[in-house]
Amino acid sequence: MPQVTWKGVITFGLVSVPVQLYAATEEHSGPSLHQVHEKDGSRIRLKRFCEAEGKEVPYSEIAKGYESPDGRQVVLGDEDLAELPLPSKKVVDVLAFVPAESIDPLMYSKAYYVATADKAPAKPYVLLRDALRESGQIAVTKVTMRTRESLAVLRVHEDTLVLQTCLWPDEVRSAQGMAPDEKVTVRPQELKMARSLMDTLSEDFDLSALHDEYQAALQELIDAKLAGVEAPHLEEQAEGGEAEVIDLMAVLRSSVKAAKGEHGRGAKGSRAAGQASDGGEAEAGAAEEESGRTTKRPRKTASGRSGAAAKKTAKAPAKKAAAKKAAPRKAS
Repeated sequence: MPQVTWKGVITFGLVSVPVQLYAATEEHSGPSLHQVHEKDGSRIRLKRFCEAEGKEVPYSEIAKGYESPDGRQVVLGDEDLAELPLPSKKVVDVLAFVPAESIDPLMYSKAYYVATADKAPAKPYVLLRDALRESGQIAVTKVTMRTRESLAVLRVHEDTLVLQTCLWPDEVRSAQGMAPDEKVTVRPQELKMARSLMDTLSEDFDLSALHDEYQAALQELIDAKLAGVEAPHLEEQAEGGEAEVIDLMAVLRSSVKAAKGEHGRGAKGSRAAGQASDGGEAEAGAAEEESGRTTKRPRKTASGRSGAAAKKTAKAPAKKAAAKKAAPRKAS
């Protein structure tokens, strides 16, 4: 059981729910690395030195400081910060209930499981949880944790309330100027092929099977160094030259084929399209293929030759006769 991170009360209207928070997530730290002198491997340590006294200061004597524009210094201790007059210090203050999609996930920060406080009645907790679940809404709140007041939302995860701290709206940078400026036309055939690729890649996807490959590779590197053997490495990739003009439809079609092959379904009936040298012809061919129009093949005659070949053969004697008739006669 993780340690309690915060204790307080959720309030909405006159309803109070005594709760305590537990960290809902944990990040894998991987192998612990520290700074060393590359030349001899000796440790590099950071020490807290007092500029005035010229000596190292223990962490217990360190406080927060603020320097004003005119150079004056203000020292803030833990007691000063703990006594800030914030109504959200021990209260999760519910401000409003809004649709879940109205909060951009870009604003989400850290998640905490919300549990009932010791010996607190469960009914107010269950009432808030079920009301959120039935309405499909989330509660927008404010809460102060440690020395920071945060915007947060209350939502339901399985049968548990979750408090998700958020960035303040003015902490999210504008995306203006990030999207491409050039005007691009996406053809329906390209969009359809892209959706087909998305559907194929999503088949049998298991998010829980994913893991941090960087940590595994780092551990392998450390083990190899300790054993004195050659460290594993990726094969060198050929350096790319100038950017190539890409036939988007051909790439999408090949991607779908490869994705289906990985899923064990094969790619029956599909034809891998090579990269065309002329972009216009490639796009026209792809558009014709995707729209369902096909080119009719010439019908074969009973002799096994195509109709076009038979006509060509029949015309040959007529051409020879015409040429013979048009040639001038030799003088006798």
